[in-house]
Amino acid sequence: MIKKIIIAGILMISPFAGKCQQDTTGGYKLVWADEFNTNGAPDPANWKFETGFVRNNEDQLYQTQNAFCRNGKLIIEARKVHQPNPDYVPNSTNWKQKREFINYTSSSINTSGLHNFQYGRFIMRGRISTDAGLWPAFWTLGIDKPWPSNGEIDIMEYYRQKLLANIACGTSVPYKAKWYSNTKALNTFKANWSKKFHIWRMDWDTEAISLYVDDFLLNRVALKDLVNQDGSQFNPFMQPHYILLNLAIGGDNGGDPSATKFPKRYEVDYVRVYQKN
Repeated sequence: MIKKIIIAGILMISPFAGKCQQDTTGGYKLVWADEFNTNGAPDPANWKFETGFVRNNEDQLYQTQNAFCRNGKLIIEARKVHQPNPDYVPNSTNWKQKREFINYTSSSINTSGLHNFQYGRFIMRGRISTDAGLWPAFWTLGIDKPWPSNGEIDIMEYYRQKLLANIACGTSVPYKAKWYSNTKALNTFKANWSKKFHIWRMDWDTEAISLYVDDFLLNRVALKDLVNQDGSQFNPFMQPHYILLNLAIGGDNGGDPSATKFPKRYEVDYVRVYQKN
């Protein structure tokens, strides 16, 4: 079904409008989406790239080449390589510089500065690889304050045989988060679960943040409990957030990837954001 819809005052023809009526239950209306229908690089009007070694002592170097759109899907591909690290510094204590070689590459993209949203229903349909050492995520960060005082919402995160649904705010210790986390073990799902596409959803309003996979509630936290614990009374979930999609490898949480055969893919069918009038 093809319908006409209006997004940000622009009349658009939507090939997917007839497929997502259930996404609009509760008075939600589509305000932004990427269906990844154009082959090639992710749309620069929607996505920016992170590059280099970025966070969590992860094994991969992020680069632009590992994310591309093909046949209506965004593909983030993790690859095993062996190449010199151009930032290598002998005897350095900096984790980004002390690695002589790059052993893995991948991509991380985000909507920072392009599309930020405060409240709404955020949906991603995707398929994740669950092999050892892989750490895919669909998440958001607040636009103001340093991490974690800006607020983090992990709508989908996977590593070490479990799905995670996490929300983090700041504490009195810089760069130390207070986490509200729930996990679900992979072996509690049906066989071949990771071979199929699934739908991750966040419903975020002035009262609470609720995180789902395939309509199963993984985590729910009231906004009143998410004020930064640093005396500022700042609530990082009462500000706009931007969206991130990435496939990390190893690092602090991802586990050992050495037994995994690469390349591995994180495939995204679409990302959609709905809000109420």
